[in-house]
Amino acid sequence: MQAMRGWAARCAPWVGFLGLFGAAQGACAGDYDGSPQVAEFVGEMTRDYGFAGEQLMGVFREVQRKQSILDAISRPAERVKPWKDYRPMFLTDARVARGVDFWRQHEATLARAEQEYGVPAQVIVSIIGVETFFGRNTGNYRVIDALSTLGFDYPPRAEFFRKELREYLLLAREEQVDPLTLKGSYAGAMGLPQFMPSSFRAYAVDFDGDGHINIWNNPDDAIGSVASYFKRHGWVAGEQVVSRATVRGERVDEGLSPGIDAVKTVGELRALGWSSHDALRDDLPVTAFRLEGDNGPEYWLGLKNFYAITRYNRSVMYAMAVHQLSDLLVQARGAK
Repeated sequence: MQAMRGWAARCAPWVGFLGLFGAAQGACAGDYDGSPQVAEFVGEMTRDYGFAGEQLMGVFREVQRKQSILDAISRPAERVKPWKDYRPMFLTDARVARGVDFWRQHEATLARAEQEYGVPAQVIVSIIGVETFFGRNTGNYRVIDALSTLGFDYPPRAEFFRKELREYLLLAREEQVDPLTLKGSYAGAMGLPQFMPSSFRAYAVDFDGDGHINIWNNPDDAIGSVASYFKRHGWVAGEQVVSRATVRGERVDEGLSPGIDAVKTVGELRALGWSSHDALRDDLPVTAFRLEGDNGPEYWLGLKNFYAITRYNRSVMYAMAVHQLSDLLVQARGAK
């Protein structure tokens, strides 16, 4: 972010964003020079958002189409790992130890985020740990290359990624940063919490009050932004995340939720042979799911805070990994 700040210091908030690219216009033609799709996109940005078309075309002369990105997103889906294999990928001694260190280093900020947003410190730490191993793996692609490659050369999801490209350019203008410099994943997810540009603009916060939102290498802003995200997606302070269930009878599978959404209540599930280990209201909607654990099938009820975690990634195994890592962090920190 140092280069970003240096650039911002040289440029006015609005004119500077576009003025930066005068030099780019003299550069060699890039992979998208002369692309009708890019010309149409630039026209939309000019018409709808006030960008200067000629200068924005200068940006795209610097953009590179990355075949490795298309390979990564297009390869056949790998075999879905069962929980007993998925869990050890994220719940490791190394990740727990690094998480305890991260928590200790940023204890005051985490406590402030928990106070302000109602999201426990351990959940915030766990998200950053699962997403990027506390900043170790944030991605090495230029975000603009990733979003342009997928927005203009990956038809199955081109509309989604062009929307994210639009959000990214607006983000860069608002934050006064050079859009050619920021790095992220092959899909354009950014920083310690791996926010997509639309999530950045909607939920990221300037948690240290320095006038910029920097989720790339400012843990304070990353912590506050994760807490903000969960609060906005329905996290309820003080409530549990999941409840273990015992099942009996021949109608158990009828209770399994077809997706992430809670479609049955605790009472309805009880009639199908599900019994929660915790006292839950009969009228409480829950997500009922089964995981293949080391010792056989595990049955769980996901509550409202579980659903909030799935807003980050629509996977029950992802949400369980975040939840169980957060529990391990609390245990390990207490043992220090």
